[in-house]
Amino acid sequence: MKSIRPISILAFAFCLGGSLANAQNADVFFGVGTAIDSSNGQLVDTFDTGFPYTSPRLGGSFGKIGGDFMFNKRFGFGAETDFRFSQAAYDGLLTRPVFYDFNGIYTPFAGRFSRVVPELQAGIGGVRMAFSYTSSSCDPFGGCNTSTNLIESSSHFQLHAAAALRLYATKHVFFRPAVDYRYVPNFFQYGRNSVTEFGGAIGWSFGEH
Repeated sequence: MKSIRPISILAFAFCLGGSLANAQNADVFFGVGTAIDSSNGQLVDTFDTGFPYTSPRLGGSFGKIGGDFMFNKRFGFGAETDFRFSQAAYDGLLTRPVFYDFNGIYTPFAGRFSRVVPELQAGIGGVRMAFSYTSSSCDPFGGCNTSTNLIESSSHFQLHAAAALRLYATKHVFFRPAVDYRYVPNFFQYGRNSVTEFGGAIGWSFGEH
């Protein structure tokens, strides 16, 4: 299956906010968090030096960008992408994992509380890992420069589920703590097929809450 480019999720979030700015049930949010998975424990001699690397665990700081459109007070559709802010070391190379997903949304207690709205999500998406190598060179004409070269990339299908709370500070502004669970079949770069993510986001509801 050909993977969807993660940048398309970013475009979806911004287009959702822009094109639905006059809609009563559109939201966008931006946040930070961390995604966690264990190491697979493999020893990889990437450069045939006789000194292998131990494959790392997944962690670090991730950003989140997402948006949704609620068809009514309880049901909606949304998309989001989560990406590591900085590249991570991986067996002598560098990588920046990117998760992206499309979800159905259910808010079971919508309308009962004015400031606290529980939110459940379930959907599908993908994971993209691009591996690169950074090298430096100097010459008497151009001086020194550093370049990053893409070595290869790997894409995976994922199942996604999440639980969140929208805590409204005003009729439009909300804080959104969330826990995401991702099941990634054959996620061999790490120790498990299960990835857990914890984070929080600041959001804006275009319609009055």
